[in-house]
Amino acid sequence: MSKKEGHREDLVDLLNEFLKTGDEEKIIEFLVSNSNLPGPRGNLELADAFAEVVEDYSIGNPQKIWELASRLTDVSPNEAPVNNPKEFLPFCGVVAIGAIGSVHATFYRKAFTFLRKLANDPRWRTREAVAMGIQKLIAKQSENTLKGLENWIEKNEWLAMRAVAAGVAEPALLRDKQTARGALELHKRIFAQILATRERKSDEFKTLRQALGYSLSVVICAIPQEGFEYMQQLIDSQKTDILWIIKENLKKNRLTKNFPNEVATIKRLLNGGSL
Repeated sequence: MSKKEGHREDLVDLLNEFLKTGDEEKIIEFLVSNSNLPGPRGNLELADAFAEVVEDYSIGNPQKIWELASRLTDVSPNEAPVNNPKEFLPFCGVVAIGAIGSVHATFYRKAFTFLRKLANDPRWRTREAVAMGIQKLIAKQSENTLKGLENWIEKNEWLAMRAVAAGVAEPALLRDKQTARGALELHKRIFAQILATRERKSDEFKTLRQALGYSLSVVICAIPQEGFEYMQQLIDSQKTDILWIIKENLKKNRLTKNFPNEVATIKRLLNGGSL
């Protein structure tokens, strides 16, 4: 039995008890004590197992399960700062919100609103959970979710845009060509915001830039022809931040191993060469 399967078994028992008694303390205690925090890596297997079990149980008890997940997201940065074991509670809650919204029309819009608000959380793990929640929504509501994410791409909303870039940069989701093209279009919108702004020194902007330093290459792998053509267009801007993002993506093995000729062409253009 894998760790994740073991976590699922434990969580099934805990959720059964929660649904009978309404007492969520044992669930909270289990998540906190198995969070792997403080430490460099939270227990992602447990978080994923929690989201899956919550999604399953929400089929028959949507309101009660939704309230459980939303209460976990209420744990504030003051109560649970970065690397505090309690930080794992909002992490799990956020991913679960996406999972519930993906299978319930009633909660889909609410989930979207939750995730948009929490995209600005000061804790990096919570922001990462937002990206994972977005992925849950895309997996089962791709067209609506990609369309809705367009509204997150607004002037200087760098952390929301970071959530979009990281959220769509998931290879398993991008096997669907329509989803991959939607992901590229969202990246184009984000880059347009970067090109239009003079505000490039904030920590929030740097956080977005860091995410784009890998996310673009994930999308390009899914639709290489359109992706590399767009990368060539970006070079024309000659903006320092844009060129940095391109260079970072060109370092990724997913591009260098699978598309060596295309990478060589882009590098030549960056060095002032021609096609």
